[in-house]
Order: sequence, then structure tokens, then C-alpha cells
Amino acid sequence: MTKQQKVQYVIDELERLYPETPVPLDHTDSYTLLIAVLLSAQCTDERVNKITPLLFAKADNPFDMVKLSVEEIKSIIRPCGLSPRKSQAIFDLSHILIEKYNGAVPDNMELLEELPGVGHKTASVVMAQAFGVPAFPVDTHIHRLMYRWNFTNGKNVTQTEKDAKRLFPRELWNKLHLQIIFYGRAYSPARGARKEVDFITMNIGRKEAIEQLK
Repeated sequence: MTKQQKVQYVIDELERLYPETPVPLDHTDSYTLLIAVLLSAQCTDERVNKITPLLFAKADNPFDMVKLSVEEIKSIIRPCGLSPRKSQAIFDLSHILIEKYNGAVPDNMELLEELPGVGHKTASVVMAQAFGVPAFPVDTHIHRLMYRWNFTNGKNVTQTEKDAKRLFPRELWNKLHLQIIFYGRAYSPARGARKEVDFITMNIGRKEAIEQLK
């Protein structure tokens, strides 16, 4: 297969497997999504979804969040890990949203990246999933599979994102990044991926990736 045929093969297979792509993090609006994505750093979506209802019961908007102390936020989100840093970021960004944006989350990548605790990936997720703006957030699953499928050199996530945006049609980015994540979790985990399960890698993967399958 040519590179373009491999790209189309991936698109077709992921659409067959995952015609629907529900957002993994539970949220009700752009603010609760922003907080959930921030909490998901080095934490599973499953755990975040157990913690956010407790936090959002007290504060699901920046105006209520700043009424809590950093210590109160930290005590709730502790199971998500990195709680000192995350709680301070949540408190600080909520203040900024009130002061600069009347409590609204800006629908602009650069402005989002200026917020405390909000990196490029977090901003990309919010742009894609809250505002429907085409973005291609690269997490560990996407970085791993893009390399296994020989679509990128695996150098860093920045390069992987550039290659993904170059290879895949823009109108598919928001759905496709979720489809790849779902496939990575179910079919091609970081450890213990198996030949009889990870069929996409078996069909189009780089030689070394195929050899590493059990």
C-alpha cells in the first residue's frame, strides 16, 4: 500500500470500529471540560470522571470556584495526582477567566495556552471538543500509534501532531483523534499488544512494531 492508501485504510477501519465518538471526559460546558482535561494529566479518564462530580457539586463555574480555597480544591482532586499544582492552576485560571473574559472560556488556542496549567494538548482538546474547531490533540496513545503505523518518526509529540495534520483531512481531525485513542486502548496498548488483536499495526505497521507484537 502507498502512504495515502494506508492513511485511508486507517480512516476506514476506525470509522467501522468507532462510528460514534463520545467525549471520554464527562462535562457540561467548556469550563467543566477545561477543568476535566487539566485534571486528566497523568491520570486516567475513568478516575477523573469519579472526581469531577465531587468538585463540580461545589463549583462548576469560575465564579464559584474562586470562592473555594486552593486547599479545598486540592483535597477534592488529590486522587488525580499532582494535586498541589493542579489545584493552584484551577484557582488561578478561574480568577483570570473572571477578570479577563467575564467568566467565559475563550475559544482561541493562544489565549487558552496562556492560562495556568493549560498546555498545547489541553487547549487543543478544548478547542476540538468544546468549540468544534479542528484540532489534533496528541496524547500517549496517538503518539504511540502514529509511530507504530509509520506515520511519524516518533521524535516528539509536536512532530507527531504536524504529521497527523498533514496526513489526515482537516474535517476528520476532531473525530479521528478520539478514534485513535479508543483503538490504542482496546487494540494496541503500550505493553502487551498482540498480533491477533492489533490488526491495523499488523497490516500497515513499521517492521519493528510488528516484530514487537506478541
